[in-house]
Amino acid sequence: MSNDQSSGDDPIEVMRRLIGIDSVNPDLVPGAAGEGMIAAWCARWLADHGFEIHSLEERPGRPSIVGVFRGTGGGRSLILNGHLDTVGVEGYLGDPFSGERRDGLVLGRGAFDMKGGVAAILVAAARASATGLSGDVLVTLVADEEFGSRGTMEVLRSFRADAAIVAEPSELCLTLAHRGFAWFELELNGLAAHGSQPERGVDAIAHAGLVLRALDGLRERLEAGPGHPLLGHGAVRVSMIRGGTDAATVAAACTLTIERRMLPGETPDDVEAELRGLLAVIAGRVADFRCELTRLVARAAFEADPEWPIVRLAAAESDRVLGHPPLTRGEPFWTDAGLIHEAGIPCLVLGVAGGGAHADAEWAEEASVLRLTEILAGTIVRFCE
Repeated sequence: MSNDQSSGDDPIEVMRRLIGIDSVNPDLVPGAAGEGMIAAWCARWLADHGFEIHSLEERPGRPSIVGVFRGTGGGRSLILNGHLDTVGVEGYLGDPFSGERRDGLVLGRGAFDMKGGVAAILVAAARASATGLSGDVLVTLVADEEFGSRGTMEVLRSFRADAAIVAEPSELCLTLAHRGFAWFELELNGLAAHGSQPERGVDAIAHAGLVLRALDGLRERLEAGPGHPLLGHGAVRVSMIRGGTDAATVAAACTLTIERRMLPGETPDDVEAELRGLLAVIAGRVADFRCELTRLVARAAFEADPEWPIVRLAAAESDRVLGHPPLTRGEPFWTDAGLIHEAGIPCLVLGVAGGGAHADAEWAEEASVLRLTEILAGTIVRFCE
């Protein structure tokens, strides 16, 4: 599909143009295209609709775009946030960049996650801004959400607003909470010995078994208590394990990668202290237990207040467009709403319907993209008046 600007103001055609631009995240697929071409396309589109353009590019070749439409003054400002990168296309069934329309669906990598949402943001922001608003509208289209969220972090160092909407896919439900996560690496240090005389060594793999049993106990405790009304329970698991050198040698080292999914109210420091407490108990009863725990990355959970003005207005506009009050829900996965909330900006997640995120076929429902565009446009007008 051609990547010219001829899509006009039809959100479906804008989405199809965006799908036609390869924006696979190179941190996920080395050598992939990245966000350069799609950021340039969106910047031109926004400039053509009267937005001032700011390009942020701390990492060369990984730009994020902020389009600002200045209001007349005195109104509230609103961020509309979406990410430009996608996961890879290896194994994708058919042409991942086709943007094909079929039976009310638009197909292609990123259709659901989240170029349908980006298209709705662009068109809604342009429509609303053309009505003459008091407050500013900020369209933040960011790099790297699928890996490290560096784009949103970079944007938040330079731009603020009174509220935000993140248009990650949500099936047109209001997502008011999602889990946080923390990844840790645990290095267990033993002592190599011949396999025929294991008593002369310290088996790091055996010590990994002790850790696995302790984590099972933690999981059972997490699942035993009352769950969050939208998110259920927190979780803990070992996602990777490696150790040993050969069949005849006691393992001198074993490394575990541990994932902890957090609920609102749990902080990365809390869960790290929790893990260190488990390890201290093992060390207290096993004399030769030696380990080193390193936090790799951590993001706190997100929870919106249903009484925030942006939530109430988005709910009212959803009711108007859909003909019924929107469902509210929580997500087990993390989004950039966590960073925006952490920066002190009230926000929620509201996006399109579809499926196939990160899978071998992906699609968005056309009707949901049109409805999301209308909901966002109405919410912008009411919030920024």
